[in-house]
Amino acid sequence: MIHLAMENYWDKAISFEEYVHIAKQRLENPSNQQETEYKQYYELGLQRMDRTLKKYVPDEDQLKELTSKNFEGKILIISEAWCGDASATVPALVKFFEGKNQVKIFLRDNDKSLIAQFLTNGTESIPKVIILNDDFSIKNSWGPRPKYGKELLMKYKNDPEAYSKDSFYNDLQIYYAKNRGKDAIQEIIELL
Repeated sequence: MIHLAMENYWDKAISFEEYVHIAKQRLENPSNQQETEYKQYYELGLQRMDRTLKKYVPDEDQLKELTSKNFEGKILIISEAWCGDASATVPALVKFFEGKNQVKIFLRDNDKSLIAQFLTNGTESIPKVIILNDDFSIKNSWGPRPKYGKELLMKYKNDPEAYSKDSFYNDLQIYYAKNRGKDAIQEIIELL
């Protein structure tokens, strides 16, 4: 039964191009209160995705490792374009798997039933990458951020007085800009 459910989610998911188009629509013509309140985050997310798309080059060693895995399945990403972690990771993942494995994006805020099955410490954190076998059975999942990003988050949570939220966000975005998805991709390859 769960395979059928995952196939239904896959069918409702969208391409990366549609994902970017929807983000631009929500930025230019917000249709609800949340989209209005998140306007600056959509703008930042689109800028970050654009930067990643321009600068990202797949790592040859990672491509070889992907090929050696003989993974025939699909990659389903639960995401939203306003999310800082997603805007740094999703475009790199899409470009990395391009021409190798199908990648689709499921908008978390349109239907929370999928993210409810993949909570991170009880939260709906995104992006969440679901690795699906060819028959839509779940092989594994990853997210919402690479190990180093999790370490930065724990540093902030353990001592917000010494390491402020602003410092955490700043350090995380600097890491993402320099790393260009490489760590996230490596962690996902290891789950294949």
